[in-house]
Amino acid sequence: MTKVPQDARARRKLTNSVKDSVRGMRSELALLNRRISARLELRDGDLDCLELVARLGPVGPSALARAAGVHPATMTGVLDRLEKGGWLTRERDPNDRRSVVLKVRPERVGEVFALYSGMNAALDEICAAFTDSDLLVIADFLDRTATAGHAATRDLDESP
Repeated sequence: MTKVPQDARARRKLTNSVKDSVRGMRSELALLNRRISARLELRDGDLDCLELVARLGPVGPSALARAAGVHPATMTGVLDRLEKGGWLTRERDPNDRRSVVLKVRPERVGEVFALYSGMNAALDEICAAFTDSDLLVIADFLDRTATAGHAATRDLDESP
């Protein structure tokens, strides 16, 4: 067995620590989202779709289904529940009157923000401890991680 130089071992250990932290963050954020879903009386996947509409919207149901990785028939049920709950509206697409676009109902957004306020305050406090340069590196890391997750999902979708 080839002996790995100490600096390579330290680098591998540090990289594994970052990976463990990303997994831990994913787990904790998933738990937070489940708790918030329960408080809002939404299913977990419904909250995810609502967040996507807020981020991407106005967006069509087919585009939302693709972004969420959900079958269009399943998406119909999600949208029915969100519309019935007063979370979003289906409106005629101004560019194509045969289509609809989904929009989050702005009067309901405050309910979601209120539940995330503790986490948002914690993130503000965490970010305050870093320099602007540090935050640029962190933002770049998180963007690259999200892009890698998207690519890994796409690869799984394309493999048998």
